[in-house]
Amino acid sequence: MIQRSAHLKALKRLVSHHPVVALLGARQVGKTTLARELARSRKGVTHFFDLESTADLSRLADPLLALSPLCGLVVLDEVQRRPDLFPTLRVLSDRPRRPARFLVLGSASPDLLRQSSETLAGRIAYYELPGFSLSELAESQADILWLRGGFPRSFTARSHKQSYEWRGEFIRAFLERDVPQLGITVPSPTLDRFWSMLAHYHAQVWNGSELARAFGVSHHTVRRYLDALEATFMVRSLKPWSANISKRQVKSPKIYIRDSGILHRLLNVTTHTELERHPKIGASWEGFIIETLIQALGVGDRQCYFWATHSEAEIDLVVRQGTKLRGFEIKRTTAPAFTRSMRSALRDLNLSRIDLIHAGTKSFALDRQVYAVAATRLLRDIT
Repeated sequence: MIQRSAHLKALKRLVSHHPVVALLGARQVGKTTLARELARSRKGVTHFFDLESTADLSRLADPLLALSPLCGLVVLDEVQRRPDLFPTLRVLSDRPRRPARFLVLGSASPDLLRQSSETLAGRIAYYELPGFSLSELAESQADILWLRGGFPRSFTARSHKQSYEWRGEFIRAFLERDVPQLGITVPSPTLDRFWSMLAHYHAQVWNGSELARAFGVSHHTVRRYLDALEATFMVRSLKPWSANISKRQVKSPKIYIRDSGILHRLLNVTTHTELERHPKIGASWEGFIIETLIQALGVGDRQCYFWATHSEAEIDLVVRQGTKLRGFEIKRTTAPAFTRSMRSALRDLNLSRIDLIHAGTKSFALDRQVYAVAATRLLRDIT
């Protein structure tokens, strides 16, 4: 079993400081396993409620009656199935001395769980659990992680074929069962087709009008499809950074399939050989490195951007850390070079530094504020 010590430590800290903590992430990403690890590491009793279990749903027919006598840690799994529980959690979290703390697990973003943000304002903390990352694995496993993605059962499968088949079943179950349960009314065949088409736009600037024409619907409708996948942690919409300069800047987001394994399943890529021959290999590697960087830096969605101008100057990832901006350019090459585009970004954005992540084996300085960082040394050399 792969230990997720950093996530466990962060979750412990949040539970000790907040009456309600929401552990959010995609289905099958390991939320329940992490919650059980937390329970084993704590003193006192833990009460588990699985909201996909009819027995546990019956126990919560009167939630205030069922939950108010409980002490210790109370875990509510798949809470998006019962958003009506949040008013009860508000009442219980406001009790004197707080005899119980609540950990709610969900497969939808806070924006989709609107009642939690409205009802529990000031009482709830959110923590997003991603799939496996390079920081949790050996460097020698990086290529497997890139091909199979970070979903635990996909990564730990006995073969590439089994991993590929598991991801196919995951996509089917997600579309046919999970999406309707979240109240998303997009028909599963439509969302399946859109998701597959979106995989071919991976790492490109969003063009809703083009996709709308392909589907024969309005751009508002395809935006609703995108929002559904973003709210369920399947897609990352990287917002554009806008600088106060005279150049015309790109104002639409860049779209990425978050998990590289899901991307490869949608592209029908099974093995490393097939991936190396696929025209989307560069875009796939870019998305994989961006997700790795975001997790390694410990930054949230609101700190991450990209920047591009219509004159083709571009930085793949711009991270806001306090008052400083830091840039990351990603090139699948063994001969990284300091380009005019990077020089323009340094000047126009006033970046503190740029890290050029490349496929070579050595890290070295390209300029006073520009560093070529080998992907194999990424976790050691970006700090």
